[in-house]
Amino acid sequence: MTNIRFDEQLEHITPSILSDIANIDELKGRWTAGAQLNPVVLSRLKQSVLVTSTGASTRIEGAHLSDVEVEKLMRGISIEKFSNRDKQEVRGYFELLQNVFNSWESLSFNESVIKHFHKELLKYVEKDISHRGEYKKSENKVLMVNAKGESIGVIFDTTPAYLTPSAMQELAAWTKRALQENRYHPLLIVGIFLIEFLSIHPFQDGNGRLSRILTNLLLLQEGYAYMPYVSHEKLIEDNKPEYYLALRTSQKTLKTKTRNMTAWLSFFLRIVLKQSRMAVDLLSAEHMEKTFSKNQLAAWLYVQKVIEATPLEIAKNAGIARPTVNQVMDKLMRLKKVERIGLGRSTRYRIIQ
Repeated sequence: MTNIRFDEQLEHITPSILSDIANIDELKGRWTAGAQLNPVVLSRLKQSVLVTSTGASTRIEGAHLSDVEVEKLMRGISIEKFSNRDKQEVRGYFELLQNVFNSWESLSFNESVIKHFHKELLKYVEKDISHRGEYKKSENKVLMVNAKGESIGVIFDTTPAYLTPSAMQELAAWTKRALQENRYHPLLIVGIFLIEFLSIHPFQDGNGRLSRILTNLLLLQEGYAYMPYVSHEKLIEDNKPEYYLALRTSQKTLKTKTRNMTAWLSFFLRIVLKQSRMAVDLLSAEHMEKTFSKNQLAAWLYVQKVIEATPLEIAKNAGIARPTVNQVMDKLMRLKKVERIGLGRSTRYRIIQ
């Protein structure tokens, strides 16, 4: 991979992409200037995002555990109705993401770290014991997976196994060099890294999950410090059809003379922009930290992710006892954080914009 090849991809950068980058960086500055949240609340947010991100990223690839079930599993509560594979994948993702959130400043981005992360990601998955941390030895394809975890089509063919080591060496070296040289905006570099990584699909399994772990690492290292407090993975899950479409649209041009990353970069930046806005919204909690309980925080974080939610949905997805939900939501309404729609059985809540 050369700078010339990257320059060719920059030819398709649109005014809309540049506008998104400018908006993201303006919000990044606001977070950096105003992120003085209570450490206790930041810790709660990080723990909540670990659960949310783990659940979302593994469900994108076909796992079935809800966020509540992920939290129970990580607290050591036995969940018998799910396969060992689902539980093993969840544990590996949770622990690796936690390590990234806690240690990103001391981690270097290079090919060895990518392989090490893959090994850690799959360290509990018994079926993957033979290829953890090792590039693929046979061909694989990128599949679209539905909500039941079933393959519903091939998105694209990947780099042949025999070319994978050299392709990954080239990609990792270029990404590290490009970020150090600072000739291009880091969001563009990270976006290009991700689509190239997923196009190579260097490992037999776990590539999608690993790409999202690496997104967190790279954006943290480029100063997007709110990554542990708003789930990037959840936003991907909530926009999964668009995610697959953007990947397919751009990746089918990778081996042509008219490489065009516009679809993918536009999608990637829209997700980061949404994440940035949600992060800045968290700053408004500064004035209510002393009265913000664990249940109130959990409910508020959940309602932010959806258009609206019933009390039962809040209880299930925020891990709050159903009899407590009304009290929690009444408090959030008094704080003018949520509003109630309907009464009785038709009661729903939504964030006040």
